[in-house]
Parts: sequence; structure tokens; C-alpha cells
Amino acid sequence: MSSSGAGSRMFMRKPFASILEDARRSELKRTLTATNLVSLGIGAIIGAGIFVMTGNAAANYAGPAVMISFVLAGLVCAVAGLCYAELASTMPVSGSAYTYAYGTLGEVFAWAMGWLLLLEYGIAASTVAAGWTGYIVEILKDFGIQIPPFLTSATIGVAEVARADGTVDLQAQILPQFNLVGALGILAVTALLVVGVSESARFTNVAVVLKVAVLLIFIGVGLHYVNADNWQPFVPANDGTAWNHFGLLGVAYAATIIFFAYVGFEAVSTAAGEAKNPQRDLPIGILGSLVICTVIYMLVAAVLTGVVPYKELGVSAPIAVAIDEMNPAWAQVPWPFVESGSLNLMTFLIKIGAIMGLSSVMLALCYAQTRVFYQMSKDGLVPAVFGAVNPRTRTPAAGTTLLGVIIALAAATLPLNLLGALVSLGTAAAFGIVCVSVLYLRAKEPGIPRPFKVPFYPVLPILGVVLCAGIIGLIFVDKWTSLQRGNWVPMAILVGYFALGVVVYAVYGYRNSRLGRGA
Repeated sequence: MSSSGAGSRMFMRKPFASILEDARRSELKRTLTATNLVSLGIGAIIGAGIFVMTGNAAANYAGPAVMISFVLAGLVCAVAGLCYAELASTMPVSGSAYTYAYGTLGEVFAWAMGWLLLLEYGIAASTVAAGWTGYIVEILKDFGIQIPPFLTSATIGVAEVARADGTVDLQAQILPQFNLVGALGILAVTALLVVGVSESARFTNVAVVLKVAVLLIFIGVGLHYVNADNWQPFVPANDGTAWNHFGLLGVAYAATIIFFAYVGFEAVSTAAGEAKNPQRDLPIGILGSLVICTVIYMLVAAVLTGVVPYKELGVSAPIAVAIDEMNPAWAQVPWPFVESGSLNLMTFLIKIGAIMGLSSVMLALCYAQTRVFYQMSKDGLVPAVFGAVNPRTRTPAAGTTLLGVIIALAAATLPLNLLGALVSLGTAAAFGIVCVSVLYLRAKEPGIPRPFKVPFYPVLPILGVVLCAGIIGLIFVDKWTSLQRGNWVPMAILVGYFALGVVVYAVYGYRNSRLGRGA
């Protein structure tokens, strides 16, 4: 094939009729209701972002104005959510943004989207597993059980090394440790996904109720301990150490960190192949979970920064710090397993809520990743094992198991503290492509049925593209600034990941594409 022919092949679009035929012929079992989808969305959203990253964003970038950062991140997600809702109701298939890109922008964009979703879902699940490990270790301590640190830390560590000019370099190190606890957590949710989607949905429903209840208790109790003086100054002045350390730019950059807290809401769209009434229920699941979580996030952020001075929130468990600051006497109960002889009941409940919350996030993210690869396998872009459906459970059991093992190894070995921004980058790119896909389909396929339509078209999809580009720009500026200071590890991971994606597509995806072979 000539170079021009190869180029045109890469930009071939999957016919809309073929996408609908894929939906009609799906082998997956349709059991999910609108309530299940809202629960899936909440299960995917409320996790590491609220239990860990809110404190980091407030302490290092935005101060009390982290509440505005939530509004900014929520605005981006709301616009993208409307676009997802339109496309999900129009193309009710499992591939989510990957399928939307295939039908609008072409195969190479679809592959890039699938690769970005692997970064978003797979690495995000690994990152959440690291936070899950911390809470598991803490809850076991409350029962007098100590886990050796070498079984709870990643194999690849990152050390800060001071340079002669005063800057700091990040150097990767291979350490004699392995996060076995986090890996087991991923494998546990993988096993649940293999058993069946109905069982997974029931677990998610229980987890969502528990973690939302815990957060509502925290909000209700914490409102009585808020000190309005802690909200002053609401937008701290830039401290001069970096362009994004406080000030308005800090508030904007904090939104890119907070953005991680919304990773996974579009996982609802990957459930299209298993929804009973996808045209009606998918928009409800996407928008309903997004609205509920945004309100909870803003209330938690207000209580956190009102109870504790924002500079003290840059810890791994900021909610626990706030509870210690409240220290209600009624929450202390006798407890024989700890040296002090008493336990803060609220802190204990927060740990339980965090474990359940992070478990449901891991499950939702792993679920979404397997369904994207399921659709990519049906299109020939990844091996057939990811699309093989078990006749008894009617789930892609073999592919789910393989992906679960890969994600578990990532959770056990990778320096996940560096990858949060890269996950946000992948998410913003996915959102932007979805907004572009809405614009394209409205122009090229104006007559197709759209059970749900984005309001204020074309203003909102265009706004979504602009906002996503802004988030990507802020992340790249931060990584480029870090690179100039000698912190090359984040940029090296990003470049290496995309280079690997190019190789995989060239070696396998391009050669085996069903669309390219005329199938």
C-alpha cells in the first residue's frame, strides 16, 4: 500500500450503521437499570479524589478557593457529560469515547482514544489501589495487625535529589518491595467482574450507600466546627516558589488536580452494552451521578478548609485530620486493640467508607477498561482474547482476567504518585474528543435519531473543547517547568507511554483492523 493509501486507511471511519449493528448483536447481558448506572457513576467518581487529593490541592495550590477549583472542574465535566449523554444515547455500545472517535474522526484517533482510556482507567485504578492500601493498613492497625512496609509500597520508587543550583531532580529507583496489598485489591474486584455484572452492580450499590453515608455524616458534624477565619484569605497570594502556587493561576491549576476526582464518571457510557434501556438510562446515569458527586465534593471541601487551616491539609488522609481537629468527645469509644485503649469512632467510620469507596472505584474503572478493550477486540485492534465472552457468565472473562493481572502488577510496582496528572491529561483528551465528535456528527449525520441532545448547541460542545484544551495546557506547562528544573521523570513517562502506543498500533492494530480488511 502506498504511503498516501496507508494514511487514508488510518483515517477511515467506522460507518454509523455498523456501530448500531454492533449494539444490536452484543453478546453481553443487559441487566443494568438507570439506578444501577447512577450508582456505577457515583461508585467510579467518589474515591481517591475526595479522600486524598482535595487536601493536596488546597494546601499547595488553591487554599480555601479549592471550592472554586471544584466548580471549574465540575463545569468541564458537566459540558463533557452532556456530550457523552448525547453520544451514548445515539450509539449505545460498550466502547465509550473510543467508539465515538471511530465513528467520527477515524481509526488512528480511535486507537489513540483507546490508548488514552487505558491510561485513564488502568493507571487510575492502580493509583486508587495505592490509596486503598493505605486505608487497609490503617484499619488493620486498629485491630492490632501490622503489615510489613515492603508489602505495601511500589517496587519503583522516586527519590528527590538536591542539585548544586538548588533545584531538585527526581530519580527512579528499584527497591526491594512490592505492593502486594494493592495488587490483591485489584485482583479481588477483577474476580467479582468475572463472576458477573449483576453481582458487581450489587456490590457497587452497597459500597455507594456506605461511602455516601460516611461523607454526609462528616459534612453534617463538620458544619458545627467550621471556623470562618480559616477561609481567609480565600484566594491566597502566590508565594513566589512556582507559577501555580496559589493566586488565580493556582486555583486554575488545582482544578487539574481536582479533575482526577471526576475520573470515571464517563465509565457509565461503557455500560451501554449491558444497560436495559441505554437510550433513556445512560443520560440519567451520566448526568445524575455527576450532579450528586459535585454537590458532595463542594460541601466536603468547604468543611475541610473551614475546620482545618488549608496549609495543614497536604497529607494522605485530610479528612482524618479534620476529624482529629473536631475531636468530638462522643466519638471516643473503648477499644482493646490499640495502646491508648480508645478509638475515634468517626475516624474509624471514615476509614471504612474510604475502603468501600476506593473498592467501588477500582471495580468501576476496571470494568470500564475491560469493556473498552472488548469493543476494540471486536474491531480487530487488540487481540481476540479481550472480546471472548464466557457463555455461562456472559462477561469477557478471559480478557477481564488478563487486564486485571496487568493492572495489579502496575499497582504493585509503579511510582503512582507521579501519574495523577497524566491520568487527568488522558481524561481531558478523552473529553475533548467526545465534544468534537458531537460537533462532527451533528454536521455529517443530522438526521440520525438522538434521544438526548446537548442543549445550547453548538456553544456547549465548543466550550467543552476549549476548557479541555485549557486543562491539557496547564498540565503541560507544569510538566515542562518541572523538566527545566531537572524533574524529567513525569515527562519521560508520558513520552514513553505514547511511543509505546504508536508501536503497538503499528505492529498489531493497523495490520489486524477489521475495518481496514473490509470486514
